[in-house]
Amino acid sequence: MKNLHGLLCFLLFINMASADDRPNIVLAIADDWGWPHASAYGDPVVKTPTFDRLAKEGVLFNHAYVSSPSCTPSRNAILTGQFHWRLGHGANLWSQLDPDTPVYPHLLKEAGYHIGSWRKSYGPGKLDGWSDHPAGQPGKGFEAFLKARPAGAPFCFWLGASDPHRGYKRDSGKDSGMDLSKIKLPACFPDSEMVRGDVADYYFEVQRFDRDVGNVVAKLEEMGELDNTIILMTGDHGMPFPRCKGNLYDTGARVCLAARWGEKVKPGQVVDAFISTTDFAPTFLEAAGVKIPSQMTGRSLVGLMTGGRTENRSFVLTGKERHTPCQEKGNGDGGGTPMRAIRNHQFLYIVNYEPSRWPAGTPNWRKAFVAGGWLGDCDNGPTKTYMVDYKDKDDIHRRLYELSFGKRPRQELYDLRNDPDQLVNVYNDPEYASVIKELDEQLTVQLKNTKDPRVVGEGAQFDAYPYYGGIPKFPGVGKKKKK
Repeated sequence: MKNLHGLLCFLLFINMASADDRPNIVLAIADDWGWPHASAYGDPVVKTPTFDRLAKEGVLFNHAYVSSPSCTPSRNAILTGQFHWRLGHGANLWSQLDPDTPVYPHLLKEAGYHIGSWRKSYGPGKLDGWSDHPAGQPGKGFEAFLKARPAGAPFCFWLGASDPHRGYKRDSGKDSGMDLSKIKLPACFPDSEMVRGDVADYYFEVQRFDRDVGNVVAKLEEMGELDNTIILMTGDHGMPFPRCKGNLYDTGARVCLAARWGEKVKPGQVVDAFISTTDFAPTFLEAAGVKIPSQMTGRSLVGLMTGGRTENRSFVLTGKERHTPCQEKGNGDGGGTPMRAIRNHQFLYIVNYEPSRWPAGTPNWRKAFVAGGWLGDCDNGPTKTYMVDYKDKDDIHRRLYELSFGKRPRQELYDLRNDPDQLVNVYNDPEYASVIKELDEQLTVQLKNTKDPRVVGEGAQFDAYPYYGGIPKFPGVGKKKKK
């Protein structure tokens, strides 16, 4: 018996030592930071030295996509490793997440990890029924989190930010020295000094987030734990501008992503395979030696990053349910604009399940289901104001306005070889008939396999879930602004 006790103690010691070698995990996630707004991707104005360093010393991903271009469902998908449409009310903005749903921080905590978060992580939404915060209890920063860490325990930290979410300090980008003439505007924006200044202010906040992450990297380096820490740096969806956030085009659903993991990852890698942010949870669990729950639809990136496995995803799925309840009374009421998409290297195919609804919300606030819900799925700001006030300036301004705020057909197809900016819908071109058939079948199969209520006749449930947030009002609508 005495020898057996000694053997058990020895095995426990070995297991604890093994646990000590498990990697720390840091997810650094910005609020509304879209692709390609990092200097590592060639942006000529914004400066992101921390992101660039992680990419240089690890992996730069060219094709990372969120599950949904809306804060709450995007973050729910990251926490659960599942497409947002599998999460019931968690598929909407300002919703809830079922406390019985496995989330990777809690699974890591059960395996001995010290977990915690800082600033924005889950949400926005309610946490009814949760005994502990899904991302780990929010704290006062990384150093405070480390002080509470049990000796020798690996840790999992969610580094959140409210940057670059609106609002912005007007002219903060320009006043910091940014050259507005060098900004590469998204092709869906009109070119004006007002719009360029707005984008520069967005860049200013991207750079502030980059500095926050840089401070964490410096602390890890000081502690001697940088090389045993997986760091993923990304955003929860595209920028808060027209035809970006809340849309399934690359301007809304594609995000920056870099990863570093010391000697485990060969430096300077560039990956063109499609990545879903639902892949983060299984990645962290595999790296920590924790079993991946069967509910997770994401795929671990450990093999892709370390070279142990080389299988690549040749396409990615994205979708959207309700962002804000900003439709017209009698047409959708408290619902949203449900859509799903499949994206490969050649095409983007989108299905809009309610084409009679307004993708950015009704432009007529008098008809809005909720008072003040004027174009409510697009954040208020100078670019939105400019595009509305000058929509009739000329044919270019009218077309760009319609692309951002007009209604859309049930199906959209974009040929990325000829139209990388995804502005010309070729769905009705007979030349693409076979492509459409193939993509539609592929999308339908994938959605059925992941039990999407939209393809099994239960999609109306998404409109019925409560919305717990307020609707922003926009004063001064229709007043002409100086150029």
